[in-house]
Amino acid sequence: MKNNITMRDIADQLNVSSVTVSKALNNKEGVSEELKNKIKNLAEEMGYRYNTMAKSMKDGVSYNIGVIIPERFTGVTQSFYLKVYQYIATILEENGYYGILHILPEEDEKKLSLPRVYQERRVDGFILLGQTNREYVETMQKINMPIVLLDFYDENSDVDAVISDNFYGAYEITNYLVNSGHKEIGYVGNLFSTSSIQDRYLGYYKSLLEHRIKLNENYIINDRDEHGIVYDEMELPEKLPTAFVCNCDQVAHLLINQLIRKGYKVPEDCSIVGFDNDIYATITSPKLTTVEVDIAEMAKNAVKAICAKMENPEATFGRVSVKGEIIYRDSVRSIIY
Repeated sequence: MKNNITMRDIADQLNVSSVTVSKALNNKEGVSEELKNKIKNLAEEMGYRYNTMAKSMKDGVSYNIGVIIPERFTGVTQSFYLKVYQYIATILEENGYYGILHILPEEDEKKLSLPRVYQERRVDGFILLGQTNREYVETMQKINMPIVLLDFYDENSDVDAVISDNFYGAYEITNYLVNSGHKEIGYVGNLFSTSSIQDRYLGYYKSLLEHRIKLNENYIINDRDEHGIVYDEMELPEKLPTAFVCNCDQVAHLLINQLIRKGYKVPEDCSIVGFDNDIYATITSPKLTTVEVDIAEMAKNAVKAICAKMENPEATFGRVSVKGEIIYRDSVRSIIY
C-alpha cells in the first residue's frame, strides 16, 4: 500500500476532482451527503491522513479550538465538564479541528488573564465550558475571535450559547414529585451562583405555582460558597420537607449522605432528585432519580456553532436549548394522603 495517500489518489479512485474530495473531507458545502460519506469511507480505507500543519500554513489558521473550563469545575469530585470536553474534542476532530483544553485558574479569571494559547495565536476560537464571571466573558468578547458559551449564558452579552433546557427539566421533575404526592418540596442550590442553578430553581418554582403549593423559603438550601465550591455539609431546616430538588447530582449525593449520617432514610423520610445524570447518580445509594442532560447533543450544537463562525464571522445562533429527560430510579417515595 502506498504510504503517502493524497487527495488526488482518492479522487482517481472515485472519478471525481480533488476539489470535491477536499470539500467532502472538510465538510464543506457543494457535495452531496452520499458522495461525502463515500469519499470519507474510502479515505479511511486507504489510510489517508491530512497534513494539518501544511493545511494550517496554507490557509493561515491553526484549526485548533480552545476549550476553557474554570478550575473550580475540574476538581477530584467533578466529572461532568471533562466528560463534555471529551464529546467536544471528538466532534471537533470529525470536523477537521482539534480541541485544546485550557483549565482556567481562579486567579486568572479574577485578573481577566487570557489563556496562553490565545497569546501565542494557537487557536482560532473558543468554547467557554462552565460559567465564568461576567467580566471574563466581556474580556473574551473583545479579542475578535469566534466564541461560544456552553452550559451557561450571559443575559448582558450577545455571545452565542448552548444550554440544557434547565427550566423545563426542573419543572418536569418537580411535577413528578408533586404527582407522587409530595406537597412540601425544597430546592438545593445557591441561586446567585450560575444561570443554570437559577433556571432550574425557576422551573421548580413554576411547578409549585401551578400546583398551588406555597413556596417555603426555609426549604431553599444554599449548597456552595461565593466561589462556587460545594459544601460537604449543608444547613438544613429543623423540619425537613418530604422531598428536595437538587440543582445537580453531586449535591444530591452529598445531601443524601448528610441525611443518612443524621439518621434519616432516603426515600422513606425524604425523597431526593438531581440533575445531570452523571456518575453521582449511580454511585449514590439509593440510586438517584434525575434529569439526564443530553451532553452529546449540546456538544454537537456548540461545535456546529463555532465551526460556522470560523467560516463566517457574522454567523449567529443566539441561545440554543437542548432538552433532557427524566431517568427514574430509587430515590423517590410515592406518598398517599
